[in-house]
Amino acid sequence: MLSFAINPLGLLSLFLLFSSTLVAASGRGHSSRSPSRRQNNRNGNNNNNNNLQASLTLDASQIQSNLANNGQDPPVAGQVASLTSTNNFINFCATTNLALTNGNQVIAGSCNPTPMGSIIAQGKAPSCKFSNPKNGDTIAADTTFTMTMNIVNLQTGSFTNAQKTYFAAPAQLNGNGILIGHSHVVIESIASLDSTTPADTTKFAFFKGLNNAANNGVLSATVTGGLPAGFYKMSSINSAANHQPALVGVAQHGSLDDAGESLFDRPTSFPF
Repeated sequence: MLSFAINPLGLLSLFLLFSSTLVAASGRGHSSRSPSRRQNNRNGNNNNNNNLQASLTLDASQIQSNLANNGQDPPVAGQVASLTSTNNFINFCATTNLALTNGNQVIAGSCNPTPMGSIIAQGKAPSCKFSNPKNGDTIAADTTFTMTMNIVNLQTGSFTNAQKTYFAAPAQLNGNGILIGHSHVVIESIASLDSTTPADTTKFAFFKGLNNAANNGVLSATVTGGLPAGFYKMSSINSAANHQPALVGVAQHGSLDDAGESLFDRPTSFPF
């Protein structure tokens, strides 16, 4: 008579071995990837997504096919052909003789490979209006005054280092689709309130980046000591955090900035 001693641990080992053999065999008929390999692949995909900004190649999902069309099909009178590209112009600056912008303010001009970034929806474009001084106001010369400007549709208070990150990152929108950035005010001397001569943009009487967040929708700047007697044009420059102009998703829209003209220390003034 034969007797057998049953080892529970041995049976468990045999069961695990048999089960793993079945899994391996069934896997050959469908997929050779084990659960652990599938998990690794999922992790790899996540890592790839996270590393897109570190990649030196253009991801295929980002290619804009319409950029290969010059827009002249059919041609329209007065309309010129666009430059074309099948790789989003990623190496465009290599075709110019200009230095790369590289985060710098290049007085001689430059070429910037950084993407424009997020484009503002039609109904969410920045808009502003000077409240002091108002267009046509007469202001005392050589006297400190505070410029104020009402503004909507700009998440103000975001201002990057203009000496190292100028145009160096794409424009961004907040969760409500509003441009993240800041504004500026520039005051230029003009010959008269009815002058039609374009200004020299390299010359200005006052310039100020409005870096702080708006207070109840109002931006302000103090012009210490005021301005000498004369005629002046005051303009806003609304921009993204990295100082590039605000860009809207449609060509036809109202002005994103305001401009007004004022007289300093003169008895009368006229609106333009």
